[in-house]
Amino acid sequence: MHESDFHVYRYRWVVLLAFMVAAAMNQLLWITFAPITSQAAAFYGVSELDVGMLSMCFMIVYVIVSIPASWVIDTYGIRAGVGIGAVLTGIFGLLRGWPGHSYGLVLVAQIGIAVGQPFILNAVTSVAARWFPARERATASGLATLSLYLGILVGLALTPTLTLHGQMGGMLLAYGVAALGAAVVFVGLARERPPTPPCPPGMEARSLVLDGFRNIFRQRGFLLLLVIFFVGLGAFNAVATWIEEIVRPRGFGSEQAGLVGGAMIVGGVLGAVVLPTLSDRSHRRKPFLLAAITGAILGLAGVTWAQSFGVLVTSSLLMGFFLLSAGPIGFQYAAEITFPIPEGTSNGLLLMAGQISGILFIFAMDATKSPAGGSMTGPLVGLVILLVLCLGLAALLQEPTAVLTQAGHTPGARTTVEPS
Repeated sequence: MHESDFHVYRYRWVVLLAFMVAAAMNQLLWITFAPITSQAAAFYGVSELDVGMLSMCFMIVYVIVSIPASWVIDTYGIRAGVGIGAVLTGIFGLLRGWPGHSYGLVLVAQIGIAVGQPFILNAVTSVAARWFPARERATASGLATLSLYLGILVGLALTPTLTLHGQMGGMLLAYGVAALGAAVVFVGLARERPPTPPCPPGMEARSLVLDGFRNIFRQRGFLLLLVIFFVGLGAFNAVATWIEEIVRPRGFGSEQAGLVGGAMIVGGVLGAVVLPTLSDRSHRRKPFLLAAITGAILGLAGVTWAQSFGVLVTSSLLMGFFLLSAGPIGFQYAAEITFPIPEGTSNGLLLMAGQISGILFIFAMDATKSPAGGSMTGPLVGLVILLVLCLGLAALLQEPTAVLTQAGHTPGARTTVEPS
């Protein structure tokens, strides 16, 4: 047997699926109130900005908890780290359904769910690295990220209907039961790592977490990517949070807002499958990041100026396809250019940048919307301009050599697939 031979285990798909279930439920609970902002404000007797805080608290908590969560993932592993996030999501998701009539208690429960979020989101590339060979890692990260979008999609599409038929408390309780079930699935099925590494010997080694945190900011490519994520993920968080406020001045209601937001996530689901897979097959990252940002600019421009519902939905679909597919490719790009810095560190810092910008963009969009009618066209134009600047930064990125050297293209390397 050649020294570069390594095995890939079929159980990797079970671990990935268990992670996807937990991740989807966490994101569903995050986006719950976005498509019913006006109804929730009336139900709780608070302002629409207060309802926005139910989503925005996730971003605030993420900034505080992200680095400790990455440390837990990189030190104790994905089963412990993601397990913490899944259990917090399940417990507080269920508690959120009981005091569904009280805004204060719901906010407390949302904060509890938010604490669990970074333990899940920061593990996307760690799950891929633990169980998948390098040539499949962008694909695995894409599927893991896809589950985030599926959770958001279900929340945007289903919440208005459940609220209409089951009232606010019934909707929240149903989501809580599902979240607890997802936690049981992950804890029961997840395993830390396969019996042998899914990569050539030596490629699984990673530096110490604190060393990685110190060294990562010396990487020029990572700093550029950090700015790109700051704008791209922040734009998505802001648009998703204010989706009803964006379309309402154009004459569309909450159910149509849910469809527009849902179209964005459907696009993201498709993009998270297609573009990362193509990136893995071509063993290139930069062209796909450039294509993703270009398509996101066109989609967001349509969302900004479209007046007809059909054009609005199509633009949202286009924006989601490209903007959200950039996430898994960017995560894997960062993991490759910063090796041997732990994946949880690079993954967590990129997501934290997007959460910080999400907070800033959400407040900025609310503060700069038109005082007459509440139109958000002005702040959306600002986001388009920022994405254009990101396209210029992406052009400065260099293709990571690790895409080839870790993908099984070293001389004499062979990969075998074994049953779990």
